Amino acid sequence: MDDAPHILVVDDDARLRKLLQDFLSGNGYRVSVAASAIAARQMMQALAFEACVLDVMMPGETGLSFVKTLREERADIPVLMISALSESADRISGLSSGSDDYLPKPFEPEELLLRLRNLLRRAVVAKPRVDVARFGLFLFDLQLGELRKADVPLRLTTAEKEILRILAKANGEVVSRLGLALDGGDVSTRKVDVQINRLRQKIEDDPANPRYLQTVRSAGYVLHVEQGM
Repeated sequence: MDDAPHILVVDDDARLRKLLQDFLSGNGYRVSVAASAIAARQMMQALAFEACVLDVMMPGETGLSFVKTLREERADIPVLMISALSESADRISGLSSGSDDYLPKPFEPEELLLRLRNLLRRAVVAKPRVDVARFGLFLFDLQLGELRKADVPLRLTTAEKEILRILAKANGEVVSRLGLALDGGDVSTRKVDVQINRLRQKIEDDPANPRYLQTVRSAGYVLHVEQGM
């Protein structure tokens, strides 16, 4: 499940959120839920998601407004919009806002699952998977969790492997401390900084002035990858 796609479900209907969370989890996905656009935006700042299932009609900021703002920051994340509005004009409005697919309510869960799988499949084709991260003389194999410097293997703890894997997958994007803690299994937010410092001792010539693994103030950490394969 650690490598399963992480789906964000955004809907103000608590019953539907729970149903979708249980159904998608039962089909092998990691699922987080949010009751509003504000909550969804906060979660996206802390965690990485491979797709979003988004309701149109929500109090406060609507799904249409949310996805338009999202597209200004994240053009790559697939969005499946769901709505009780089923007229053709409503579907056109949803797709025009930036969503990738539109599913009217009520719907069969199996249809939502198939549409979501199709969106994820297209996203994988559009964005090739990073299997190896290179930075300076270092090469990190994400699948094996092996770090080498000029072909000499370096020892990593399990926590260090997980954090380096998450940062490498981000491919140059900032990852928050919360994102590193939650995605890194048993690594807590209080331990993230300690693990980062230990990693810097292994990959930086001057750990106090890091070249590769840098801190982004009030945001988190970023691994500057020179080449991905």
